[in-house]
Amino acid sequence: DQTERKRKFSLRSIWNALMYVIKTGCQWRMIPQSFPKWQLVYYYYRKWVCSELFDRILDVLRSKVRINQGQASQATLGIVDSQSVKWGTNRSVKSLDGYKKIKGIKRHIVVDENGFLLAIMATLAHVHDNSAAPRLMAALQECYANIKTILGDKGYRGAIIGTIKSKFNYLLQVASCNQSQAQSLKPVNQRWVVERTFAWFDNDRRLCRNYELLLKSSEEMVKLSAIKFLLKKL
Repeated sequence: DQTERKRKFSLRSIWNALMYVIKTGCQWRMIPQSFPKWQLVYYYYRKWVCSELFDRILDVLRSKVRINQGQASQATLGIVDSQSVKWGTNRSVKSLDGYKKIKGIKRHIVVDENGFLLAIMATLAHVHDNSAAPRLMAALQECYANIKTILGDKGYRGAIIGTIKSKFNYLLQVASCNQSQAQSLKPVNQRWVVERTFAWFDNDRRLCRNYELLLKSSEEMVKLSAIKFLLKKL
């Protein structure tokens, strides 16, 4: 009988290296020698991405943190918004967001009432929120089926409300600020929590700009950042 090869490095050390990459924003080849070799770290990263491990970890951690806060393990309310992110390398995919004058990608996310990540989808920067909403809702439904109501800004107005209701049975409510709120910079209902989530992302240098060559990898880096935040909450 063949014996299983003994692992030279613990999975904990591999995971710590991934957290180092997220926090510092360093290149894979610049991972310090105190961690396993970068090739091994990247191998496990790709392996875990293909097995959708980050999605499962995110779901378990989010449920545990919600229970610790005296909430139900599964949320029924979601808040949706997008963030345009500048490109960080010439090789990364990019386009121009003409409204915000940003060349790069756009992160479309859905969070719960605490700001904890539920679903993420990355697109080119020129893609409008309305156009990305159906695919984002499909991603939300695959990993999180208990959402009933979703709050969004005026970027989600129009026929998309009926489309989301008919295809996914989500009630999309558009909340926009009036002139007095806009002048006083007061937050609108519960939608402010998604802006706070974007601020949490900016605490990790890997997410301040988009250094990923693929949109899929950009999504996985956001999930890792969300996992790191939830681990601190525990």
